[in-house]
Amino acid sequence: MASIAENISEVSLKIRGFEESYRRPAGSVSLLAVSKKHSEDKIRQAAAAGIRDFGENYFQEAEQKIKNLTCLDLSWHFIGSIQANKTRKIAVHFDWVHSIDQERIARRLNDQRPESRPLLNVCVQINLSNEKNKSGAELDHARKLCSVIASLPNLRLRGLMAIPAPLPDLESQRNCFHQLKLAFEALKKSYTSMDTLSMGMTNDFEAAVAEGSTMVRLGSAIFGPRA
Repeated sequence: MASIAENISEVSLKIRGFEESYRRPAGSVSLLAVSKKHSEDKIRQAAAAGIRDFGENYFQEAEQKIKNLTCLDLSWHFIGSIQANKTRKIAVHFDWVHSIDQERIARRLNDQRPESRPLLNVCVQINLSNEKNKSGAELDHARKLCSVIASLPNLRLRGLMAIPAPLPDLESQRNCFHQLKLAFEALKKSYTSMDTLSMGMTNDFEAAVAEGSTMVRLGSAIFGPRA
């Protein structure tokens, strides 16, 4: 079984290869290691291999990891659905939130962000596949939500995020991601702080890179199966 360091090296080579294949600038796609359901030891191994950005879906699980790994100077990204009663702790402990899809949640995160901490980097989550049981705003609502976030003093609007439904082939994956790329490019004209297109996971990150992703979120490709 390959080590975490070997997995990171392999994944990084693939990302660089996709950048070249799809004529993306070298180094334009960053790697977010999705560490939910993985141990602190595995996170330490990934950090030793050069990873600094880690994504967590559940605050109760992430809280202890964040406290125990402060010596590593990591950047923590909240990428899961946000419950209103968890916004205070997310606002205190995380550096990024990728999954804002409601104005109410954005305002709570803004109001609860400590003044001692830098601005909270946020992305608006888009429900690309219009799945009823999945989080994310519709594209029309996302435009209004971006406007609200841009007006909040403790948040920094960084971009868009999506978790589309699984699709069977590269072409259909690219067609889906292309919708988000167009929305992102249009919104960037109005919001200069927008520089992040968070899309692409283990099974579709080639298509995401092809369609302009700047940050891919990979878990099992780095850490192996979850416990």
